[in-house]
Amino acid sequence: MDGKAGTAHISSEDKAIIHQAKFGAGDMVFEWGDAMSCTMQSANKAVIGTGCASIQGLDWHITNPETVTIQSGSSGKNRNDIICAHYHRETSTGVEKVELVAFKGVPSDAAAVDPTIPSAKILNGAADAYMPLWRIPLTGITAGTPVRLFNKRYALWDSVTLPFGNGNGNSNGGIYPIGKVSSPNAIKSLNGRATLSSGTTVAIPFIHPSYLQRSVQVSIAPDGTVNLLVGPEITVTGGIVEIHF
Repeated sequence: MDGKAGTAHISSEDKAIIHQAKFGAGDMVFEWGDAMSCTMQSANKAVIGTGCASIQGLDWHITNPETVTIQSGSSGKNRNDIICAHYHRETSTGVEKVELVAFKGVPSDAAAVDPTIPSAKILNGAADAYMPLWRIPLTGITAGTPVRLFNKRYALWDSVTLPFGNGNGNSNGGIYPIGKVSSPNAIKSLNGRATLSSGTTVAIPFIHPSYLQRSVQVSIAPDGTVNLLVGPEITVTGGIVEIHF
């Protein structure tokens, strides 16, 4: 427990386990400060605003905006760079830190593709882990508008999380009630994620740019019933919807 024991006894692993149980095992950015906003100061400088986040249950925060360097683009080429939070544990001392890094994509004549971000589990002993924050699209030497890669998480007492799946919203096209809220007029925002039968996880709302029948959305009825709306060409096997008041 996180009580007094007369000696140092609480490890970062302890905190990660407890935080994963409270908030979930995924990475998240909380609604605090600038919520890790991203502004392009120039084609080579991305400024990440203040914010509080969790990478696999380990909390970290930025109290003053930080600048991340983006390598110059190439004329006539398209490229995607990804700004990540990099968790690192020094194996000889156990000292841990988080810093912001940019993964450079491969320049392409065709549409840009995101670089591969290494995947590893801190609680399984990984010394390095990465949390994607923003995509920086480059067209030639011009940096485009940053694209957010995370959902903001609100305070626990200001939100309701509705899980679905296993018969509750496990669907292949249609309208499926997944829960009900008592104050629909007080809702400020909604987000979530759904797992498709292919195993792909998508953010809600998800609308395929070319095929509208491949979509996952949410609607809220006047009586507070929360409905999952699934296009006829895909199957949703599970997920969550977070409603914030």
